[in-house]
Amino acid sequence: MLSMAQEVSIDLGARSYRIVIGGGLLAEPTSYEGLPRASAALIVSNTTVAPLYAAALRKALTGRYSKIYELQLPDGEEHKSWQILQRIFDVLLEQGCDRKTVLFALGGGVVGDMTGFAAASYMRGVPFVQVPTTLLSQVDSSVGGKTGINHPLGKNMVGAFYQPQRVVCDLDVLATLPAREFSAGLAEVIKYGPIADMDFFDWLERSMDDLMAHESAALARAVRRSCEIKAAVVGEDERESGLRAVLNFGHTFGHAIEAGMGYGVWLHGEGVAAGMVMAAELSRRLGLVDEIFVERLVSLIRRAGLPTHGPILDDKNNAWRYLQLMRGDKKSEAGEIRFVLIESPGKAVVRSAPDGLVSEVIDACCR
Repeated sequence: MLSMAQEVSIDLGARSYRIVIGGGLLAEPTSYEGLPRASAALIVSNTTVAPLYAAALRKALTGRYSKIYELQLPDGEEHKSWQILQRIFDVLLEQGCDRKTVLFALGGGVVGDMTGFAAASYMRGVPFVQVPTTLLSQVDSSVGGKTGINHPLGKNMVGAFYQPQRVVCDLDVLATLPAREFSAGLAEVIKYGPIADMDFFDWLERSMDDLMAHESAALARAVRRSCEIKAAVVGEDERESGLRAVLNFGHTFGHAIEAGMGYGVWLHGEGVAAGMVMAAELSRRLGLVDEIFVERLVSLIRRAGLPTHGPILDDKNNAWRYLQLMRGDKKSEAGEIRFVLIESPGKAVVRSAPDGLVSEVIDACCR
């Protein structure tokens, strides 16, 4: 059902754009008014999402573009690779698409990241639009212009900063999300409290039951506030030269989990959830936060249906394996692992920590 859309603006000068949030937006033609005119558009989706929503998006775009092509990629993090990325270029080249062709990313974070990277690369840059269909992509990956693919040795290590023309967050599509995927998205919602807004964290504690029940007003507030916080950070630091790195709270540990287990075994949000617990515990052992804060975070993550312990990646030396994988993280400098830690509730800092202390945290938080 179409509802009054809310908007959040990303202020990046000439690259500024709007995030529109509400129900019924995906199939509403007015959601796409003001986008660049072109003779052709390409809808990139996956085999799970396309049967549900591609026809509705195509209908909404009819009249704006004389030719609308569609590509379905295989579903899953394990397919976020060079080989699958080439399929997007294949369609664009086979159809003779020019540099005004608009790409529409219809799906979750994998589809959005790959479509954005293809848009950044094809003819050195064509317009694209994010139409995220998972909670995780609506509150995080579709916003801010990070695009890319995975490498066997590291997650998102190959990519580009490239901003979309618009982000269309239709809350109604979240009704078709599997429970596990919905919970994974809540991890990215939860992270915004400890790094930027403890009032939001307090609200999440009060509202988690409503969110788990997909209550529409709670969902709208969670998505909007998450986008507002990310928009403010990206507006100040588009290319992650400093401040933007705080958005990766839990991600250094989480990316190690994803790579160590094999992409797709743990969902991204599940890795982030366990990673936030480890990062919070590391913050506590460094004397930055108290045990009460860590317990509150663990409780909220558990209520969201997410893991609060990391997996064992190596039966013989688990901590060493984590450290090895984390040294390949994008925030590492000269081989020194940089962690997003909670300096005080609502404020994050990026800093290193002794390997011995990190190992103790890993041993305490994995099973």
